[in-house]
Amino acid sequence: MTARQEPRSSDEAQPFWDATREQRFVLPWCTECDEAIWYPRTTCPACFGSTVEWRADTGDGTVYATSVQLRPGRGRDAEDGPYAVVLVDLDAGVRMMSNVVGCRPDDVRTGMRVTVAWEPLSDGRNLPVFRPFGEDV
Repeated sequence: MTARQEPRSSDEAQPFWDATREQRFVLPWCTECDEAIWYPRTTCPACFGSTVEWRADTGDGTVYATSVQLRPGRGRDAEDGPYAVVLVDLDAGVRMMSNVVGCRPDDVRTGMRVTVAWEPLSDGRNLPVFRPFGEDV
């Protein structure tokens, strides 16, 4: 297996990546309009407020869209097999792109309930992926 291409961090996303080291799922929230924000940034896209704080979240959500990738993506080997790329509508009100693990990619469906799971990265961070709700991976 080829090492996965690992995401870079930014100043705005550093609190998110720091929390993943402890497998804690956090999201940025605008304190002015009380809305969750995704992707991390310094200005709220809803109200243009500039006061953002990080709050713990369950990482629960619903698959909004899915696509099974049959060919290996960047940083993946053919033996890694097909995988499901998904857009997840988190219960907190934001949408995140990720993968679903813990089931066959063809079993991932729009409307499926999922929860966050973790894939270790080489630097101690953990990549949030999702698994079917109620199943341990």
